[in-house]
Amino acid sequence: MSVGKLDLDPVLVGRARELARRAGQPVVDLARGHTTVSVERAVLRLAGVSGADPDGIPWVNRLVDAVVADVGLGHGVAVPVFEAMAREGVDDVTLLAQKAAAGSVRFVVPSGRGASAARRASRRAVAAGVRSIDRRRAERERLVRRWGDPPRRPWVYLIVATGDIYEDIPQAQAAARAGADVIAVIRSTGQSLLDYVPEGATREGFAGTYATQENFRLMRAALDESSRELGRYVRLTNYASGLCMPEMATLAGLERLDMMLNDSMYGILFRDINPVRTFVDQRFSRQVHARAGIIINTGEDNYLTTADAVDEAHTVTVSQLLNEFFAHEAGLADWQLGLGHAFEINPDVPESLRLELAHALLARELFPDAPLKWMPPTKHMTGDVFRGNLLDGFFNLVGALTGQGILLVGMMTEAVVTPWLSDRDIALQNVRYVLGAAGGLAEDFVPAPGGFIQARANQVLGEAVSLLERIVDDTLLRAIAEGTFGIMRRPADRGKGLDGVARHEAGYYNPATEILEGGPVSVRSAAKRSPAVANERRAR
Repeated sequence: MSVGKLDLDPVLVGRARELARRAGQPVVDLARGHTTVSVERAVLRLAGVSGADPDGIPWVNRLVDAVVADVGLGHGVAVPVFEAMAREGVDDVTLLAQKAAAGSVRFVVPSGRGASAARRASRRAVAAGVRSIDRRRAERERLVRRWGDPPRRPWVYLIVATGDIYEDIPQAQAAARAGADVIAVIRSTGQSLLDYVPEGATREGFAGTYATQENFRLMRAALDESSRELGRYVRLTNYASGLCMPEMATLAGLERLDMMLNDSMYGILFRDINPVRTFVDQRFSRQVHARAGIIINTGEDNYLTTADAVDEAHTVTVSQLLNEFFAHEAGLADWQLGLGHAFEINPDVPESLRLELAHALLARELFPDAPLKWMPPTKHMTGDVFRGNLLDGFFNLVGALTGQGILLVGMMTEAVVTPWLSDRDIALQNVRYVLGAAGGLAEDFVPAPGGFIQARANQVLGEAVSLLERIVDDTLLRAIAEGTFGIMRRPADRGKGLDGVARHEAGYYNPATEILEGGPVSVRSAAKRSPAVANERRAR
């Protein structure tokens, strides 16, 4: 029995998924037994901590640092913090953070009735934060019903990146008027390595704008104005990656962002963040995304900027399967999995377009219910804008032919200079032309049985299964250490942020995890009622 346009062997596809589960489960078990400073800060943000001291250090950082100095991280911070609130007679957790920063509060790990009372109090406070996320999700669903989704797939995804949130806003609104369905505010260079989230509106980012709660709020409000004007809901994307992944996810949920960059290995490979820190943080962040109804975008496209897009195509497939497993384990539904892949084969390679078609269609058929995020060519852009625009047109055509869900707009000056507004306009013209002229061509495109495209896709799937077999035998952490993905070698005992990881001590308590893993709103029922899911099914 065969399935789909590629004649993939369903037994082999099933084996690939089972191997991904076996490769990923030890990492999930590791994450379940550890916490990080960012996980604990996210818990306190849900409990209501906000603001920063006069030096710009967030109060939530000051509070977690004070708890760690007194009792360590392994018990979690919720119980020590809420025991101190009761003992000090403080009913505002931000006020407690200020007192702790001044050195006027000491923290202990209580036992008996004191511990039980602190658990109850912390759960009540965190539950209020989770209810705020629930309300923002319900608000999104109401607005999508009111204004509608874009009338076709793929959604057109465009980046703005000025460094100044007040410059980003008019650019984003102009892009929405020109046809963009999703606006991504690219993050300031280096923010992923900050172990804190900056506070307030910012105007000084480098090659991007700082991701802050206030910047999230401002851009979401601006795109709501555009949605009302255009009669379609315009989605907003930012980043839940780096050292503050759990906090970014939490702030995104509170401010009704719609998509977040959230890859299980990107920070490890491309920012040298410790693997254990990353896997612990990504699991919690994805639990928040599941609750918030946020679509994640994974980062497999980045592997092909450092590794050869033909020789290493199977590593993209392996990473997609691992990202799918980790996402499902954290509670995400298929409609939330914007699994990444990219059009990065050297155009001088013979039959490069046919190879790209094979890789893109393989992703589409392996993950039929995921929207998929199709990334444009960047690695082989030369500064020849005419050639670059043609290459982007080929990329857009492959996206249409293979039924991708999210199409990132390629720029003919990408990776050469920061694109001008006029570059974006030309790039959007390219997208509009291809989707207008060939948007339904996926219906007609069927590769020749036994031909080049089918053979290549099946070859990549077979290589992916072989690699997964080796990873299962050798562990995922060792595979990462040996440079399997993106040719980056990242040992598990090194990397940034390792000092912010702790193994759970006896009695560890995290009220947010408890709520997110056993809350009253099921992800399955939410997925069934999601407008995104209905729209994706109609598009197919």
